[in-house]
Order: sequence, then structure tokens, then C-alpha cells
Amino acid sequence: MAAPSVKGFPDFQRLKILAKDEFTSLLDQMPGRKDLVIDGELMKPLDRIASVSLLKQRGVDKIFKFDSSLKSMHGCEQRIYLVRPRMTTMKAIADHINSDRNINFKRKYSIIFVPRKLHTCLSVLEYEGVMGCVTVSEFQLDFVPLDKDVLSLELPEFLKSFYLENDQTWIHTVAKSLVRLQALSGEIGHVYCIGRGAKMVNDLMNFLMKRNSSEQDFSRHEIGSLILIDRDVDYVTPLCSQLTYEGLLDETFGIKCGTIEFGPEVTGKQQSAKLLLNSDDAIFEDVRNRHFSNVLGYLSSKAKSLQQDFDKRHGLKSVGDMKDFVANELRRLKEQKSVLANHIGACEQILGKKTKGGFEDYLQTEHSLLEGSGLRDNVNFIEELLFKQDNMLKTLKLICLLSLTQNGISPQTYKSLKTQYLQSHGFEQLVTFSNLKSLGIVTDQETGSQAGTPLNKVASGMAAMTRRSTFQSLCKKLSLIPKSDDIDLKNPTDMSYVFSGAYTPLSCKLVEQVLTRGGFTGMEEITKYLPGGVHSENHVKASKDHSTPVKDKSGKSARQDRPVSKVVLVYFLGGCTYSEITALRFLGKLKGYIFVIATTAIINSSTMLESVMEKPPI
Repeated sequence: MAAPSVKGFPDFQRLKILAKDEFTSLLDQMPGRKDLVIDGELMKPLDRIASVSLLKQRGVDKIFKFDSSLKSMHGCEQRIYLVRPRMTTMKAIADHINSDRNINFKRKYSIIFVPRKLHTCLSVLEYEGVMGCVTVSEFQLDFVPLDKDVLSLELPEFLKSFYLENDQTWIHTVAKSLVRLQALSGEIGHVYCIGRGAKMVNDLMNFLMKRNSSEQDFSRHEIGSLILIDRDVDYVTPLCSQLTYEGLLDETFGIKCGTIEFGPEVTGKQQSAKLLLNSDDAIFEDVRNRHFSNVLGYLSSKAKSLQQDFDKRHGLKSVGDMKDFVANELRRLKEQKSVLANHIGACEQILGKKTKGGFEDYLQTEHSLLEGSGLRDNVNFIEELLFKQDNMLKTLKLICLLSLTQNGISPQTYKSLKTQYLQSHGFEQLVTFSNLKSLGIVTDQETGSQAGTPLNKVASGMAAMTRRSTFQSLCKKLSLIPKSDDIDLKNPTDMSYVFSGAYTPLSCKLVEQVLTRGGFTGMEEITKYLPGGVHSENHVKASKDHSTPVKDKSGKSARQDRPVSKVVLVYFLGGCTYSEITALRFLGKLKGYIFVIATTAIINSSTMLESVMEKPPI
């Protein structure tokens, strides 16, 4: 077993190597020249583990993006489909095969399901009469390492599938990803579950690992604790406007599988530029977790420093020095200059968008909703956005925050806002409101006459114990809204800096509480408000625990914390935002923990709402 790699982080590049080996093995099962048809959702994740040159080495002739609207496709005599297990996809593949059969074109077909095959998909192939024409296999691509501390399943559909449609298909994928991770880094001793899905994942993980009751020695393992969090425990945080540099990059340009594409308006050239955003980029690593107000100043000072390094060439006297400068320094400086220019261009674009369209007023309304103040003014602001037919997602975000922070919306206001929204953005959004109501994100409060009956009083009292009616209570008990308005955004001392000191992410605060208390003991007044309940398991022997006294060099008793006890894997089911990742990184520095963030997908307010909208904006 390998030791932790970068500053205590486990070496997750092993996951990439295993995935690459597994995929190339699957390609080799069809020797010779073949075409590869890839599901659009899988193109970027596959690009992170296998290059085009590697595919060419394995006999791949042409690479196509899968298009379900095409009834037929041209190509060579062998074809591999790399797809998600969906019934509609199987129907489209069957159409391709039947189209070839109709013209008597003989071709070999292989379908690789990612991450696993489902019986429903095989049934479609049988019904269409093509099951005998294809070979079927699985490619268990689960975690894609986006950075040294970020792992993603790249499954944005998990939120809608599990929380809205109650489809538990992807629970197996999440559990399997944890099983494979622990096969590399060792079993995790402490497990904490927050939410219904988290408990289901843990139970299935234990079943797959065949974990028995006998205790094991976890002293040599790389991850000390696992915290599983359901997204429905905290819908408020992803709906808040992100204000860190990385978060704003995602909201403004969109970060796909750790990669961002800057257009000509950023690069200042005719062609676009693609950047891989991770800790290998020293400039990005320095600014990614900063509040945006401190980014442009830093980049300007970095540009001046870079120019001074360039100017050193004028002071070179010998030919040897000049040759050494050109060979070693010049290329590095030019690369840094190019990257720096892109980040400065991105900042200018972000500033241009945030200084227009009343962003300050929007942010003030958002923060007012989080504080639970100025209700009438907030509703008026939302109505004003509807009258102007402003961006439909921006307006919907505020309606969602109004409901989540105010125990639902009063029936009269709910009806008014809903009607105005439908009139402004189309009546197909009626389904969107139905979906949001099912998720508990946008709900209406009970009317006075309904709440007046004894039965409804009991029901109302029970409803008060749910997440969506207790946000202000959680704010008070966990101090989510800082009392002081004077927050140092340049040298922060609290996680709330990611939202300009207006709000501390609930999910991250729960992680802090669990680690501080060593579990859920003493958190009963908090956990009773969390949907799905909580659960914890401890598989570490007491005698092997990191709190066991040991002798130091002088022979005196001293407490020695194993590094592994400070490595914590936080797994978000339903997606997490870059703001939450930044907040956890800051908490790690503050408390001495090494956080590894795993998630089903990286999301933001727009992508989260689009996933449950009937007709997302184009």
C-alpha cells in the first residue's frame, strides 16, 4: 500500500491508472480496427483517464459523439458504444444495428456500460431483436480525480434520480466507489452518515465489503473518517451566489470535469483556450480559494513580478547565462504569462457581469433572505425581477431561498409569485414548481383555516421538525449567520468568508461539529431537524485509537495523533459546490485536518435547478 502522497493526501492517481488499464483491456477484447461511439456525458471524464493517442494505439479508428437522434451511422466493420445504462440509449443503438441489417452490412458491435449494465437495458435490446448481435461488458468508471483533494463520479443526474424520482440505481455506484477506494487506501474506521441516502450507501457498502463484526487494526490505513452527507440536508448553500474565484469561474464560464474553456473575449485572440484547473497550476492554486475582491490585486502584483523576471535577461552578460536562461527560464515564464493573462481576462469578464444587472441589489436581497429580515422588501424585489422578465434562473433561486428560509411561502404570496413566474417564463414551468415542491425546496405554508383544526395542528407541529421549516433554528443553534459584520475577507478567520461573511455553509458546519464532538453525541438539538436522521459506526479498536498515550524521546507520556486520523473523506450525495470545497479546505487549515472531498458531481445554483426544470433555459 502506498503512503500518502502530497502533503498527507492519499495518492488518488492510482484510481486513474486502474481505470485506464481496465478501459484499454476492454478495447483489446475487440482486436483490430474499430470505431468508438461515446456518450456525450462520458467524453470529458474519459479524456481525464485516456488520451486520444492511447485510443489510437488500441486500434480506435474514429471517435464519434453518440447522438440518439441518428437512425444510422457510417464507419468501419467494428464498433464499440461507451454509454450510460439508459433505455432510450439502447433503443437508439438498436436502431443503428437494425439499419445496418436492413442494407445487409455486416458489423461487429460491442456495448460497454458505464458504470454497470442494468437488466432494463438488456431487456430493450432483446425486445428490439438485437441482443444476439452485440457483446455486452461493464466499465466501472467511478471516481474521476479532479485534483489532489477532489474526487467526482461525474453523475449530475443523481440529484433528480434519487431525491425527486426516488430511483435508487445510483446508490450502488456510490457504494461501489467507496469499496474500490478502500481496496486501495485501506478500510475507513469511522463512518458518519447524515441523511437517508447516506445511511443506504453505508449499509450497501458494508454488504459489498462483507464487513463483519470483528474489529480490525486501522493504524496503517490512509483515511481516518468518512462523512456521508445528503444534498437534501442543505439545499440553501448551493442556491447562494458564489463569491470565491473558483466558484465564480464555475458560475460564469462553467467548469466541466475540472476543465474550463475561455472564449476570445477572455483570451483576446481569435481562438479559445482550454485550461485544466488544479493544484498543478501554481497561479490558480494561489487564487482559487480567495474571495473575489482579493483576486485581481494579487494577479496584478504577480504580473509585475513576472515582468521583473523577464527583465533579468537584460542583465545577462555571458553567452552561457543567456543560453541557460533560454533553456530553463524563458519557456516557464512564457507559460506563466499566458496563464496569467487568461486569469486576468476572466476576472475582467466576471467584474463586467457583476457590475451590471443590479448584482449588488440581488446579493443584498439574498443575504437578507438568509438573515430572515425584510420579508416584504424581498418579495417586492422578486416581483420586480418578474416584471422585467429577468433571468429565469436568478428569479427562481430567490423564490427557492424565500421558501427554504421562511418555513415555506404564505399561500397568497406563493400563488402570486407562481402565477407571475408562469406568465413571464411559460406555463411549462408548472412542472418545475411541482418538482421543487416534491423536493421540499418551494412549498406553501398552510392556510389559517386548515391549520386551525386539531389534526392539522398536530401535522403542523410535525412539519416543524423537518428541514425546510427549521432553517432559522439551525442558523441560531449553529451560528450560521455571523454576528459581526466586520469580516476580514483578505485574512479570514471563519468559513463564512466564502459568502462575504453573510452565511456559513450548513453542510460544512455539520462536518465541523461532527469532528469536534467525535460523532453526533450532544448534537440531538441539531440532528432532530435534519431529514433522514443520522447514523455513525466505529470500527477501530479502542486500544489502537490515536488517543492512546505514548512515550516521547524524553520518556514522558505524550499524546500522538497519527496522520491518518486527520485525513477525512467528506462525500456529498447529490453534488457539492466549489464554495463548499473552499470552506472545507479553510476548515482543514484552521483545525489541522486534511479534507478529501468526494461528490456525485460538482454543481452550482444553475445546474442544480436546471436538473429539475421541465424546460431549462437555452
